[in-house]
This record gives sequence, structure tokens and C-alpha cells, in this order.
Amino acid sequence: MMTILAILVVIGGVVLAHELGHFVFARLTGMRVEVFSLGFPPRILGKKIGETEYRLSLIPLGGYVKVTGVIDESMDVEGASSNEPFSFASKKAWQKSLFISGGVLFNLLLAIVIFTVMTLSVGIYEPSNETIVESVIPNLPADSVGIKAGDKILIVDGKAINTWQEMSDLIHAHPHDSVTIRWQSGESIKEARLLPIANRVLEKSKLVEVGMIGISPIVHHRSAGFFEAIGKGCSNTFYWFKITIISLKMLVTGEESLRNIGGPIFIARLAGESAKSGFAAIFGLMAIISVNLALINILPVPAFDGGHLLIIIVEAILRHPLSVRAKMRIQQVGMALIILLTILVLYNDLIRLLKW
Repeated sequence: MMTILAILVVIGGVVLAHELGHFVFARLTGMRVEVFSLGFPPRILGKKIGETEYRLSLIPLGGYVKVTGVIDESMDVEGASSNEPFSFASKKAWQKSLFISGGVLFNLLLAIVIFTVMTLSVGIYEPSNETIVESVIPNLPADSVGIKAGDKILIVDGKAINTWQEMSDLIHAHPHDSVTIRWQSGESIKEARLLPIANRVLEKSKLVEVGMIGISPIVHHRSAGFFEAIGKGCSNTFYWFKITIISLKMLVTGEESLRNIGGPIFIARLAGESAKSGFAAIFGLMAIISVNLALINILPVPAFDGGHLLIIIVEAILRHPLSVRAKMRIQQVGMALIILLTILVLYNDLIRLLKW
């Protein structure tokens, strides 16, 4: 039951925030919202309230807000040429852009809010710069040579160290070759040569391989002020935004395999595992996925928000709208891409499912 609730919270919350962004900015700019859908067509069920029909649709990779005059995922061309005051076509380019970007803005806002609230509730953990080990991960290099909690690292490869950062830099520089470490354990001075494991971390907007031996520093905990928490919320959101950009770049360049792309089943598994760690982990996962969705949606790909935004820019440059036929073709290409993406992620999910 907890796993199902976690899945609903993570997937439903992220998609709802995205579509709510479109909905809010459509209303603020005077557009008429015909459909508010969670999921892509075909429609499963729905209910009309006022002039808007609220739907639950079959494909769980997103959703859409149907505004009069917009040719979108619904493939509905009715009213596409409408110049009524409430139609999309009658609005200025900045109003159209605000509506199209609303989902992305709300996804980023959701991530900032989650990270901010988590910082306020949990506080801030600051690592000490002393070279004293607080914990050792079992079965990793440090544990294998007998380094224990409370030990003090003295020398790495013949270089005396004074801070944890100095030690980390020296060990990180050896992802594929061994290092000699001397440490103090109680009254004894010990020394051993060990081979760090290679791990990828973000450094200066790039994922690089570094050496790690499985130790962590003493960490001091303190409460966070309100504005400091907001700052942390923004910085954490920006961090995951950079990670998503790097991941997409690696997929495009072939450094990362398309097999690593996950879909609903993969997200469900992550949500289930997060549920075991408590609500903080669930909401943390939601924030990360929300940032991922924001970036992916702003890409200039047909049927994505970025694709719609690109059309608005082209029309502004040409000073006349594209034909309904042209927009339909663009959306058809976009929906084909979404279907291919759906097949890919479901295939990857099923392969993972067979291996679990």
C-alpha cells in the first residue's frame, strides 16, 4: 500500500504540477481551457466542470492542457483558426510563450519548494575539514585495510595532509591506480596500499571519474534559516538541472546507453524503494523527476513544450501563423516520437523487471 501511494505521489505530483502550470497561465492570459488531461490519449475517463473537461488518459508519460486554437497532443483541429478573444491564436507572442512555458516553470518551482521545505525540516549538514573518519562503508577499500571510525588520515602517497579536502583531492586523482595511506588508529600508526574504486561525480559541470575508498568525514548539523533554505532549494534544483543536461548530452554523444532510460515501471520501483526510507526520500525523488521533466519538455522537439515554443518564435519571425496542415504534420511527427519513446522506455523497464 505504501509503495502504491509513493508511486501516485511521485508520478501524479510531477505531472499535475506541470499541467497546472499550463492551466494557470492559460487562465491568467484569458485563454479558454477545453481539456485538462493527466496522461496522453486515448482517454480513459473524464468529467466536465464549467467549460473544462478534466481527463485521465492512458499513456502515463505526461499530460496536456487543451486550449482553444492550439493543435497539441489531442490532434484536435477544431477551432485551430479561431480568432475569438479566448483563443490561443488571438494572443500576443509573449502570452503564448508564457502559457507554453508554464509547465516547465511550475516543475522547477515544485522542485525548489520541495528542496526548500526539506532543508527547513531536516536542517543543514556541514562536513568538517578535519581528517578524522566518521564512518566507513563495509567491503570498500578503506574497510578492507582496517580503517575504522575515529581514525585520522595523516599521509596520502607520501604527502602530509591537513584537511579533508586535500585528502579527497589526492584520492580522487587515482580512480584506476593504487595509493598508499598512513593513518592513526588509537595510539598506533598504520599504513597500507589500496586501490580506490572508480566512481563518477559532478565536477565543474562535467561528470568525471574519481577514486573513492569508502570513508566519510565528521558532519556537523545545524538548523537552516528561511532565506538560507530557499537558497539551498534553488541551488539543489540547479544542481539536478545540470545533471539532467549532462545525462542528455551523454545520450546524444553515445557516452551513455539508451538502455539506461527508464519509464513508469522504473520510476515506480524507485518510488517504492524511496517509500522504505520515508516521506523525505519520496519527495526528494519527486523533486529530481520534476527537474528532469522540466528540461526534457523545454527541448525544441515536436509535441513537447519546446516544440510549441519554437513554432511561436518562427511565427513571430515570419509575422504570420503556420498553416493548420503544417502544425498537424509537426504534431504527428511529435506524437510518433512520443510513441517510440514510450516503446523504448517500456522495453527497458521490462528488461529490468526480468532481471530484478
